[in-house]
Amino acid sequence: MTKMNAIGWFDIYADDLDRAVQFYQTVLDCTLETIGDPTGEMQMRAFPTEMSQYGAGGAISKSPYARPGAGGTVVYFNCADCAVEEARVTAAGGQILRPKFSIGEFGFVTLCQDTEGNVIGLSSPQ
Repeated sequence: MTKMNAIGWFDIYADDLDRAVQFYQTVLDCTLETIGDPTGEMQMRAFPTEMSQYGAGGAISKSPYARPGAGGTVVYFNCADCAVEEARVTAAGGQILRPKFSIGEFGFVTLCQDTEGNVIGLSSPQ
């Protein structure tokens, strides 16, 4: 069997898609692009993705079948220094749940809550 990355895609669900997109664009300093949903049931805005690079692509999604909220899966966004993105969270309408902390040899993490109530992580080597 061929080995592959455990994660192939992720959706972060939102009730207010525009508000969620603005939060992630502000915190991560990127532009999310509209993508189509083959089922026609969801509205989706994709994170910048370089398919030849390590990691998974994903989108902010509004769906009649799934809701945002804390307590589920946590998606960790790669950063050069998570303190930079952490500094943008509150102004973008989110909340810092746990400021930058060490995870030993694996670097550092910040835990946040987005404008939709989803818990996300910001992860960096320094």
